[in-house]
Amino acid sequence: MKKIDGTIASPKGFYADGYHSGLKRKKKDIGWIYSEYPARAAAVFTTNAVQAAPIKITKEVLASDSLQAVVVNSGNANACTGAAGLTHAKEMQKIAAKQLGLSSSQVAVASTGVIGQELPMDKIENGIAHLNKTGGEAPAFHEAILTTDTQTKEIVLEAVIENRRVKMSGVAKGSGMIHPNMATMLAFITTDAAMSRELLQTMLKKITDETFNQITVDGDTSTNDMVLLMANGASGISEIQEHTQEYEIFQEMLYQVMKTLAMMIAQDGEGATKLIEATVTNGKDPLSARMIAKKIVGSSLVKTAMFGADPNWGRIICAIGYADPFVNPENIDIFIEGQPVLLHSQPQHFDERVMKEKLGKETITITVDLHEGAAAGKAWGCDLTYKYVEINALYHT
Repeated sequence: MKKIDGTIASPKGFYADGYHSGLKRKKKDIGWIYSEYPARAAAVFTTNAVQAAPIKITKEVLASDSLQAVVVNSGNANACTGAAGLTHAKEMQKIAAKQLGLSSSQVAVASTGVIGQELPMDKIENGIAHLNKTGGEAPAFHEAILTTDTQTKEIVLEAVIENRRVKMSGVAKGSGMIHPNMATMLAFITTDAAMSRELLQTMLKKITDETFNQITVDGDTSTNDMVLLMANGASGISEIQEHTQEYEIFQEMLYQVMKTLAMMIAQDGEGATKLIEATVTNGKDPLSARMIAKKIVGSSLVKTAMFGADPNWGRIICAIGYADPFVNPENIDIFIEGQPVLLHSQPQHFDERVMKEKLGKETITITVDLHEGAAAGKAWGCDLTYKYVEINALYHT
């Protein structure tokens, strides 16, 4: 398996395009991914009780065993828009399906942006009319899904299965309102491998728990969170079966794609200057280890300390304590950038000047050893800066 240059349309049989329809002032704001072959699909969605209209439409689409496209807009979430929102999401789906020569049941829909505003359907229709079915520019799709992101987020991997080259691509958007439970803001994954919908769904859910569910920027879970995986089988390999070498290769590809995108989202948190990676080792069970790691990177006090390059380990052990009330507080090790600051719950001397220099890096590692078992967990977050407040204080205007 290796990383290669490419786009969301790199796997065989996939195409993508993006366009500026006027939903946003200047930047591209509508796009689609199209597969010339029917694809098996799996998805995970936000668990927020308030769910945007596109989520409801896409859930209906995924009840079938065939998906060939997803149409996405940014700049408007089409959330909390009542019956009109559902009508508009269906119309957006219908317009895209007609232009692609598909039935509406083969087209998923996703939206992201400001909540509570109706979709301007004239702009949506005009934008879709400018999208190219097979001759578009895939990087334009990467741009079209962004909101407050400072950069696109994409990765392409290639592996050999049955002596054929199999590709998997991923693209995501997310910068603020990132505290997912079942998904992240928006992420789309394409592959020309073949696998049953049931196995895809099981694998996607498992890896989401280990990757996208382990990032946090600000503690908010969006109304529009979605991760969508499409596998069209165009590489020509046989359908991958569970408990095989091919299954292990595919699973590792998916994990690396999702982990990379998750880290990119965390690093591009609104106003962020640093990526924070927390690793918990020797926990009593995997879920507890993951939740402790996530509480560490999600702590506002830890995030602000990292922004200020302050090695305040007291904030870290505080987060450990409220993440799991049954943790043994008498035997905890904490390392910041590899430097032990607490061993067996005893403070360790370290050069604060040297540590401050280490905390000036773009990526900061925090490692915790609980000495309770063999389970491990990771989580990713970012520092909390003045810029975050500025961006979100002015987001609607």
